[in-house]
Amino acid sequence: MMSFKVAVIGAGSVEFTKRLVSDLFKVPEFADIEIALTDINDHNLDMIRQIIEKIVAVNDLPARVTATTDRREALESARYIMSCVRVGGLEAFATDVEIPLKYGVDQCVGDTLCAGGIMYGQRNIPVILDFCKDIREVAEPGALFLNYANPMAMNTWAALTYGGVETVGLCHGVQHGAAQIARVLGVEKDELDYVCSGINHQTWYLDIRAKGRKIEKEELIAAFERHPVYSKQEKLRIDVLKRFGVYSTESNGHLSEYLPWYRKRPGEIERWIDMSEWIHGETGGYLRHCTEMRNWFETDFPKFLEDAGNPLSEHKRTTEHASWIIEARETGRVYRGHFNVKNGGIITNLPEDAIIESPGFVDRFGINMVEGITLPLACAATCTASISVQRMAVEAAVTGDIELLKLAMLHDPLVGAVCTPEEVWAMADEMVVAQQEWLPQYADAVPAARERLASSKVATRDWQGAARKQVRTIEELRRAAGAG
Repeated sequence: MMSFKVAVIGAGSVEFTKRLVSDLFKVPEFADIEIALTDINDHNLDMIRQIIEKIVAVNDLPARVTATTDRREALESARYIMSCVRVGGLEAFATDVEIPLKYGVDQCVGDTLCAGGIMYGQRNIPVILDFCKDIREVAEPGALFLNYANPMAMNTWAALTYGGVETVGLCHGVQHGAAQIARVLGVEKDELDYVCSGINHQTWYLDIRAKGRKIEKEELIAAFERHPVYSKQEKLRIDVLKRFGVYSTESNGHLSEYLPWYRKRPGEIERWIDMSEWIHGETGGYLRHCTEMRNWFETDFPKFLEDAGNPLSEHKRTTEHASWIIEARETGRVYRGHFNVKNGGIITNLPEDAIIESPGFVDRFGINMVEGITLPLACAATCTASISVQRMAVEAAVTGDIELLKLAMLHDPLVGAVCTPEEVWAMADEMVVAQQEWLPQYADAVPAARERLASSKVATRDWQGAARKQVRTIEELRRAAGAG
């Protein structure tokens, strides 16, 4: 058995932390590791501590579990650090969605790009850099920072450029999209091989092989169009496949807000989305989902704790990258995955400084990326537009430059398709003022922003968006779960 320390920042993301830690314990050599949980929320931290301690006890593991609100204490001597933070919580997230609606910007998720994703980065990046400082000072030398927090590309960009820490960004969009492709083609997941490359949430399946046979565009289109569910849920995604020639990793709702064409008018939104689940394009869908899950978890915590008593033999190790990366680095068992790293020529037709998501292999020597990939021109154009926004947003977050923040929003594809420059400037001011408690770098800019808002002549409206649903009660969630 091996003994090393894994710290989880933002461990109060209870269900996700449970999944990541359970995956680690599925590696036989990792039974004796230390799991250090840290969060600013005492209540959530205590819940996840109870869950992880129960997993350890029920499975008679020698592993050690600690929980503390002192982040540096948790990071001390850690070899691996995972971040699952959501700075500002659901309170800030609500303003990411609702303030842009006043200016006509309708987002499904708002955590990666668009007005909401840009502001999410402004809140997260100063905190990410604080994490990096602590890692440099108290973690094990050469520690690896595994960032799961969105906006993935912006956070990873800041950590690598300004944080001085070895960092990799991890997401599960590639795996989920591949599972979907396998289903429409009628093959098992392990019978599908693929090369997927681009930037996070705009990654493209460039080469797909089912049982070794290459799948061409027309076959994939036909497979999706005849599928009884995906043909309805993924209309926008299928349309992009037809026009670009390759399938995107991201769900209908996610993809819709990274492009300037599908969400700029209410009638277009209704045409392209599906309301069967939030992820297919519902206005503020992810905010509603997160709110419902938080409420449900709070109410049903005793059941979640009881479920933690199931033996690990019943836990199927997930496709989340973290445990596989750590296993490969510690044991030498090679793992192939898709990772967010600085480009540096890996993708030939994207900027060198961009954070790309692309295939790589992990072993004792670390993460080794496959180089020399060239995207189709349409994919490269779409990614490059987002990269330009990300670059400005990261620089604004680091420097507290509100004018650069406004320029980032102005160049966002969806915001630019909906708003005039005057509306963008007013929207950015309003969001900075509303979120000032989580934006220390903008403290000097807030008074002037507030004054501009007081005298602004920009018209806004009270709009809930083209496809908004109300947050369900616990009773409604239980009825829906029973019906499912």
